[in-house]
Amino acid sequence: MGDERHHSAVGAASAPLPYRLAAEFREPPIMFEGCFTSFYHVSLDMDQPGMVVHDQLQPEWANIRFFCGGTPEAAIGEQRVTGAQFVGTGPSSLPCHFTIGPVRMWGIGFLPLGWTRFFGEDAGACANLVCDGAAHPAFARFAGLSDTLCDPEAGIEEQYAALVAAMARLMRPTRDDARIQRVHGALVASEHASVHDLADACAMSIRTLERVCMRYFGFSPKLLMRRQRFMRSLTSFMLHRGSRWTEAMDDHYHDQAQFTREFREFMTMNPSEYAALDHPILASFMEARARVWGSAAQTLDPPLDHS
Repeated sequence: MGDERHHSAVGAASAPLPYRLAAEFREPPIMFEGCFTSFYHVSLDMDQPGMVVHDQLQPEWANIRFFCGGTPEAAIGEQRVTGAQFVGTGPSSLPCHFTIGPVRMWGIGFLPLGWTRFFGEDAGACANLVCDGAAHPAFARFAGLSDTLCDPEAGIEEQYAALVAAMARLMRPTRDDARIQRVHGALVASEHASVHDLADACAMSIRTLERVCMRYFGFSPKLLMRRQRFMRSLTSFMLHRGSRWTEAMDDHYHDQAQFTREFREFMTMNPSEYAALDHPILASFMEARARVWGSAAQTLDPPLDHS
């Protein structure tokens, strides 16, 4: 793995669309191994002046996003942000609804190990948070990146170099690395049917597992296990357009009624309602991410960076 590799991808569709999305994924340098999902740059162009698109992100880990050009309107639950060049989101168990026009954007996704190395707050205190990153104490330390990442005159290479330099300066040593990686790996492996099984696999007491999960992952072990199961199902559905929910449903669900209940909890709507919606950004982005990065969603990324 190296710090100069990058992958580009453009979302494709069977018919011409009134917008174009291009996504480029950069591999974080080895010094950040296990900290980030990826660094990625997205360009969104519209055919019509004043055009905007609406979409929603699935539950994911914490992110910081820097917007050059337009700025999004975004909401998670009752929390909303508008007009911010720098948007911060905590780990989420709910969708992030957003509206955006033509834009250039940098996104940085933090794995749980990255959370502990770059943030001072417990992840649980920032769960389902969306905010103006420059104005929130958990995210304000990254605000200086706006000078370069939101500069329309700066090239992608210059912006990437500034991003790497800032992260190298801000990263700090931590104590719980091994525990975090064990829990994260066990969650992604999805081999455990109960919190007790997960704790055993991680060589922890249930109480210690609860503490580690709330502090670094943002949610209880039980909710994290349910979120993984749900995200495996949602990702399968999104990557196989035209498939049925019964085909995408994870094997760990007892029946379709249980899946529907959990879908409603995590996405605030029924599966049929979600399937009827357009996903102009998310569908293309997930396909591109799966093709060039190996997994379609942050929550499915393993605890170590790609090699």
